[in-house]
Amino acid sequence: MVRRIASQVHKQAARLMRANYIKNEPVWFKAVLEHPPLPLPPRAPPVREDCRLPSSRKMRKPKTEPLPIFYLEDKVRRQFFRDHPFEAFRPVSIVEGREVEDEHPIRGTDWTRLAQRGLNPSPEDAVHFAVNLHNHHKMALSIAYTRAVAEFRSLRAGHDFANTFARMEAEAYGTVFPSEIDRTFEKEDAVYQSADRKVELDRGALLARKRWKAILDVDKDSKYTRNWKQGIRPAYLPADELAVVSEAGKPVQSMEQGYVAASEEFTKILSSNP
Repeated sequence: MVRRIASQVHKQAARLMRANYIKNEPVWFKAVLEHPPLPLPPRAPPVREDCRLPSSRKMRKPKTEPLPIFYLEDKVRRQFFRDHPFEAFRPVSIVEGREVEDEHPIRGTDWTRLAQRGLNPSPEDAVHFAVNLHNHHKMALSIAYTRAVAEFRSLRAGHDFANTFARMEAEAYGTVFPSEIDRTFEKEDAVYQSADRKVELDRGALLARKRWKAILDVDKDSKYTRNWKQGIRPAYLPADELAVVSEAGKPVQSMEQGYVAASEEFTKILSSNP
């Protein structure tokens, strides 16, 4: 039996009895279970030497600032906009959708020319093309940047020439292109007209709700009540607020002035459609 500490002897004896290594229970077993030995005191900490004690001078606080995050695209982008400052004035949409757009299928070693992603590249296309040449085609960053900028300028020049000649051709056929100031005024007028149109629609809907008016006879002995009890349909014809001309050529009174009797033909139609 392995030598044990005094506080663990009864535990080891219980495990041996469960495994049938000890057939008979020791005489002292129940007494030890009723009065278990005291646990040993915790281990004392080791004595530290004087050289390991902290000095009395103020300790330097650890730095909690995050490490700088560096991307190669940021370096190339910074240099690109230094060389092409007016590209920053082009409008760019930064609206994000629900899902992240998939990466362009032409990338890696297959991307050898900037025109593979379109004839009108953006500054981001030029930046990614330079980094792609550096990472996948083992070009120096300066050479890759020079090639990307050269192809970018060539494609942009071709796009500008095509737009210029297309505009000249359209103007030759009589097309008039408004200036940016005229477009701004047109948008402003459209907003004002939409507001006026909304007011007119609301006003028309309100008049349509007020055009018809219920005819109620509270008196129990009135003609309407007697006809209703006898099963006779009413012969009232609602009229608009403005005076209208009936089939006989006589003006019909407005709704606010009262009601008029319907024509015989209209009464026959109502009686034929139960």
